[in-house]
Formats: sequence, structure tokens, C-alpha cells
Amino acid sequence: MSTPFPFTAVVGQDDLRLALLLNAVSPAVGGVLVRGEKGTAKSTAVRALSALMPQVDVVPGCRFSCDPASPDPACPDGPHAPGADGQARPARMVELPVGASEDRLVGALDIERALSEGVKAFEPGLLADAHRGILYVDEVNLLHDHLVDLLLDAAAMGASYVEREGVSVRHAARFLLVGTMNPEEGELRPQLLDRFGLTVEVAASREPEQRVEVVRRRLAYDDDPAGFAARWADEEAAVRARIVAARELLPSVRLGDGALRQIAATCAAFEVDGMRADIVMARTATALAAWAGRTDVLAEDVRQAALLALPHRRRRNPFDAPGLDEDKLDETLEEFGGSDDDDPDPDPGPDGPGGGGGQPEPDEGPQGDDAGATPEAGEGGQPQPSGAGEQSAVRAAEPFRTKVLSVPGLGEGAAGRRSRARTEHGRTTGARRPRGTLTKLHLAATVQAAAPHQRARGRSGPGLVVRRDDLRQATREGREGNLVLFVVDASGSMAARQRMSAVKGAVLSLLLDAYQRRDKVGLVTFRGSGADVALPPTSSVDAAAARLESLPTGGRTPLAAGLLRAHDVLRVERLRDPARRPLVVLVTDGRATGGPEPVALAGRAARLFAAEGVASVVVDCEAGPVRLGLAGQLAGELGGTAVTLDELRADSIAGLVRDVQGTSRRAA
Repeated sequence: MSTPFPFTAVVGQDDLRLALLLNAVSPAVGGVLVRGEKGTAKSTAVRALSALMPQVDVVPGCRFSCDPASPDPACPDGPHAPGADGQARPARMVELPVGASEDRLVGALDIERALSEGVKAFEPGLLADAHRGILYVDEVNLLHDHLVDLLLDAAAMGASYVEREGVSVRHAARFLLVGTMNPEEGELRPQLLDRFGLTVEVAASREPEQRVEVVRRRLAYDDDPAGFAARWADEEAAVRARIVAARELLPSVRLGDGALRQIAATCAAFEVDGMRADIVMARTATALAAWAGRTDVLAEDVRQAALLALPHRRRRNPFDAPGLDEDKLDETLEEFGGSDDDDPDPDPGPDGPGGGGGQPEPDEGPQGDDAGATPEAGEGGQPQPSGAGEQSAVRAAEPFRTKVLSVPGLGEGAAGRRSRARTEHGRTTGARRPRGTLTKLHLAATVQAAAPHQRARGRSGPGLVVRRDDLRQATREGREGNLVLFVVDASGSMAARQRMSAVKGAVLSLLLDAYQRRDKVGLVTFRGSGADVALPPTSSVDAAAARLESLPTGGRTPLAAGLLRAHDVLRVERLRDPARRPLVVLVTDGRATGGPEPVALAGRAARLFAAEGVASVVVDCEAGPVRLGLAGQLAGELGGTAVTLDELRADSIAGLVRDVQGTSRRAA
């Protein structure tokens, strides 16, 4: 693919190029998700695709890009007569900002005119602009849930619906969905992840010569953009012509029973959910054959299709790395290959080596020593000398489903699934005058506001005379995402009796819960002589899980240092994101042995959280026949509550769902 920017220094660029071209040949493949670190030209490659897309014929003057040969019968600008003269224009690439409003995505309906005049005055949104083109979402993993829901609906139905209080507008919305993301900033919601037909991983090359060439060409482009693009114009025209030829050949490509058996066997062997993977692989293999100029699908096409279509569908939880075992793939293809119309030897195709995610399976993680290290405190709770040894990281126990921990009161943070909040979506709780554009009409309140003035406004017919001052916005209550800050005791007392494995399993379980509830997470650990911010607040629970897995233990318990460091993290984050309410999860047995007057200092640090109304919960990790109840006392100082590891489980009989207790200034 010719673009103003070269990609010779980007590992995986051949797969990205091929995936984009296959979608240009057959949009039914379902789009591309591009995963990679920052600065790997993900966005540049996607934007280059629009120049290679063949032109489309549209009905002149139609804002919804109707095809003159087969216009949408429900088009708001219609009806259009079939077979009318069309107008050719380039296929559009429309960018969806992650902070876009719902009206910007699906379009806006003038409720005032709809109520008073019965007119469906509709302003199209980005879904209408992207019809028969490309819808590109940069940082797609940061897209708000309500926009994700709308995208899922449009992708599934090929149409967009805008409904406001019984007034409905529908238009066609079939587009090529392309998203880019940096996994360090958080993973993608599973439902949307499955909607992307193909996925590729890209990373910057570590070869100096390749990086030098990228810099050289980028500087040449900056000096003379037009001249640089002109030098690539011939190659660009050749690629565009090849796409057109492949599209024309596509209906003639034959997908034999042998290839279908290989596709089905591969999806079954890798245990992907549902049947979408089989369909995507079949469409991708067919597009590969057409791109290569063939009318038969070969085993090499099936192999390449698997490498592009399956890696992101094998994830069972957000901590699983996408990837595909290529040896297992070859064995499966060989076992189910060998028919007359298939090539049983899976060789890489001519347009790029197989590799869309062909990474080895993640290993089992650090193999820690489960033999307990010298504990910091004995059965009687007496501290041992400061020379207590440090042990290597231990593996986390299996995660489990946790009880719901939530922040009390009513927040106004980013949409999520943890705590109660005023949101744009949810159950209606009241009405108010709109601030700016009306988005959710409260019909009863609007009618009630307009009714007393009908005689004064000279109403004579059946219609209601509604003015702008009468409109009422519905207030809604839903759920928000919070900042869940984990403060983990990694001292020697936690390593005793192999408790750290269970503790890590509990924190991992809470991280999974935070991922599902769309929270930000952070990780503070304390042991020895101080505390560290192992992970600043982020949307990436993957990063938190990785830091947790490698966490060593040992030494004294500087509990006060851990609390003070957590307090500093919350103070800084409050300046960055003041609407997101925090939830502190302190994982400890409650002992404090580090520093002068450790118990008194820890109590004073805990009371800082209580004074500021920070919601908190203490996960009590104390074990053994003699229990001092220190974690419960610490929870009282924090103004929160304490739960044991057993009580944290959702299937525990110790109690029902626990809300975090405590008084916050916001709730008050």
C-alpha cells in the first residue's frame, strides 16, 4: 500500500497491509482491529486505505449515500427511483472521536418540530456519513459503552435507528469498521472485539537501518508532501486497479468442501466461541484467493485467514494475550486437508507471511517458591527481627467471582457499571430544563409545562403548541466507573503460610471485576522500608495483573507508608479526573511494624481517608488459629469496612452484596 509514510520499520506491517486490502476487496470480512504500541503508524496506515478504495455511485443530493442501482426504501431523503442516474465520488473515511456524543454518532432529531409540527427534521450523524465507506475509531478501547452499544447495533443490522419518544428515523449504515488501540491503555469490550473480522499486532522494529529509513522518508515528506506523494502515485494506482479486479473476481471464487472442513476444524481446535469465526475465516479465505487472482481457495488461504481472524477470538479473559499456536494450526490443516480442490501444504501466501498474531502461548508466569518464607510475625503477633528474608514472587491462585464493592452516594463520573451515578443512560428519575442541546426528552414533564399556556398561545387545532421553554430534559440514574486503587501488603507476614498466593488470587479476581465494570485501576505496594506505586491509575487491568504477578514479598510492614503513598496517588488523580470517585481496596492482615511508632502512624494515615470521605474496604488476610482482628480495627480508622478472603467470594454465605460503608463528603 503506498502512503506518504513508509512502514519498513514496523513489525507486522505486512499483515496490517494485507488485512486492510482484504477488507477493501470484500467489506463483508468485517473490518480490522490494529493493536500495537504508540508510534507504530497504526493511524497512518488506516488513513492511507481511503485513497485506495474504489469510488462509489451515489444518488445526487442524498445525504445517506444511497446506491442508485438499489436505493434504501426507508431513506429519510427518499424515496429514490431505482435505476436513476448516479454520481461517482470517492469512498469516505469517517473518524469517530472517542468523546463523541450519541447525537454526533447516530444523528439528531428536532423534538420541538416533531411535537409541534409533526415533522421528522433529522440531521444525519457519523453513521450516515460512513455508509458504504470506512468508519475509523482511533483508541477504540477508550470508546464509551453507550457508543459501543450503538456501534454493535448498527454493525449487526446494517442500519441505524434514532428513536425519541415514539418518533423514529431509520437509515442504512453499512461500513467497514477499522479500529486502532494501544493495549497498555486497556482492553476492548469483548462484544465489540468479536465484531472486528480481523486483527493484527504491530510493533516498532529494533533494527537501526530500518528506523533510519523511516526517519529519512518522513523528513522527505515534510519537505515536499506533494512531490513525495507523486513518486508513489503509480504504485498507488496499480494497487487500486488490483482491488477493483479482485472485487470483480470475488463472486467467481469457489470455496470447496475441503476448505470448509479445514475452517470448521481449525475453529473447533482453537475453541473459539460461536460461529462468527467460521464465517469470517470463510470470507477472508475467499478474499485472499481473489486478491491472488485465483478462483479456488487453497489451504494456504485458510491458514492465512486463521492467523488474521482467530487470535483475538481466543481470549477467555482480559489477561490472556492474543495469539495462535502455528504448529497446532499446521497440524490441524494437515489432518483435515488433502481434498482434490485444496492444497494440503499450508505455505505462506505471496502477499505477506502468515503472522497476524502468531505469537507463542503465554507461559505460566513466574514460578514462585511456594514454600513459605520466614514470616515477619509469629502466631502471637510478635514481630521478628528486621532481617526477615525476602522471597521470590509466587503465582496467584485461581481467580473467582467477587461480591460487588461500590462507592456510596450518587456520583457523576464516567459511565461504567459499579456505583450509582447521574448519567445520560439509565432509568428516568425526574426532569429538568435542558442545559444546551436536548438529548433525552421527558415527554410528560414537557406536556405538563406547555399545557397551562395553550389558550394564551391561541391553540385552535388538535396539535399541542410547544415552545422551547416548555422542553424538559429527563434526568437519569445509571452506573459509573470508579478508580479502584489497590494497596497491597507485600511484607513478610503476608508471605507466611503461603498466604500470598491466595492474596494475589483475590486481587486478580477484583481486577477482573474492575475490567468488567469499566473502572480505572492503580496499584500501590508496601514492604520493607517503604511503599511504591507499582502502577499509576490506568484503564489497563492487564498491566496491573502483570505487576501483581511479579510482586515479591518479604521484610517489615510499613503500613503507614503504604497509606500515605495511596493518599498522594488519589490527590494527584483528583486533579486529573475530579468526577471519578475513588474506591481504596487495602489488602493486608492489619499488622504495622515498619518505622517509628508504626501503629500510631498508621492510624493517623488511615484517618486522612476517613476525613476526606474516601470509600474504602479492607480485605482481611489474617490466618491461623490466633487472630488479632487488626484489619477490622484499621477499617474502622478508615471509615470503611472489612471483609475476609472467604467473604469476598460472590458465592460466600457470609452475606449478601456489600456496599462500601463510610461517609463521603459528596454523599453528605
